[in-house]
Amino acid sequence: MHGYTEHKDDYLKRLRRIEGQVRGLQRMVDEDKYCIDILTQISAVTSALESVALGLLEEHLGHCVAQAIAEGGDTATAKIKEASDAVARLVRS
Repeated sequence: MHGYTEHKDDYLKRLRRIEGQVRGLQRMVDEDKYCIDILTQISAVTSALESVALGLLEEHLGHCVAQAIAEGGDTATAKIKEASDAVARLVRS
């Protein structure tokens, strides 16, 4: 079981909403909408994706990493490294 399993439906709902926003962006470009309006919507989509990412990261730290630390050893070290790498990817994007 993954850390986000308990909130899976919430994540799926949010991702479907984001998917709709992205389709809206495609429509805006297709209809030659004003650049600033498109950029505003891109910012909204980016924020929504970041929110999902941070929620998943929190779930991962609270469940998967915490469980690995409780077990100790190489598993804990690997999970901490994995989480650290994920944070680095999020910060770079």
